[in-house]
This record gives sequence, structure tokens and C-alpha cells, in this order.
Amino acid sequence: MAVTRQVLDTMTVGIRPEVGSETLAAAIDAMLECEEAVNTCAAAMVTEDDVRELREAIIRDMNCADVVAVTRRVLTRANDTALLVAQLQACVAACEHSAELCGRHAGHHEHCRLCSQATRRCADACGQVLRDLPR
Repeated sequence: MAVTRQVLDTMTVGIRPEVGSETLAAAIDAMLECEEAVNTCAAAMVTEDDVRELREAIIRDMNCADVVAVTRRVLTRANDTALLVAQLQACVAACEHSAELCGRHAGHHEHCRLCSQATRRCADACGQVLRDLPR
């Protein structure tokens, strides 16, 4: 987070002043971790013997990775509060859906447990940014 926060502190446009650079950096870093976790989890699920039962979780993880990546990019440059709110809400929903389904498989797939934890942290971090934004 130190590098992310340092870079954010140098920016003069694009970042919402209502949201502190520490909160933004934490969200961006959580998104990076989440994106990696869901991509890795989806790849791991494809190799499992019970891949047919994991199909929906694989798709949710792939969708989550895409939504998180876009949200991270929008967050670093957003000056349109309405768009940012909508994108963060979509990110929270994608993360919660992924966390819920991977959480069901966490007992027998370690990658699902780790993915569920990462997506919950990302949803929480995005929720914090949402709470700090003016409406």
C-alpha cells in the first residue's frame, strides 16, 4: 500500500478529495489482490476433478475479475461521482457473489477459501470508499 498511497498523494486531479489517499490505496490494493485471487482460483477450479460442480463458481470468479479490474481503473481517475458510485456498487456485488459461491467450496478447495477471503476484503474496501463519497 505504501507505493500506491505515495502515487495517489502526488496526483492533483481525478481523485475525490472526500476520500483519503489511505482509504483509496487500501481499496486499490485490495482490488489488485482480489483480481489475482479470483483469476487464480478460476484457473485452479478448471483443474479439479469436480469441475462440473464448480462451473458457476468459475464464471463468477471470471466476472468478478473483470469488474474489479475496471473498477480499479475508474477509481484511480474518476471525477464523476455518480459513475464511481455505480461502479463501486457493481464491484461490491461481484465480489459478494464470488465470495458466497467460493465460500461454499472452501471446505474442500483451499483456493476457494483464499478467494472467498480476498473477495470479501475487496468488497469491504470498496464499501469504505462508498461510505466516504458524497451523494
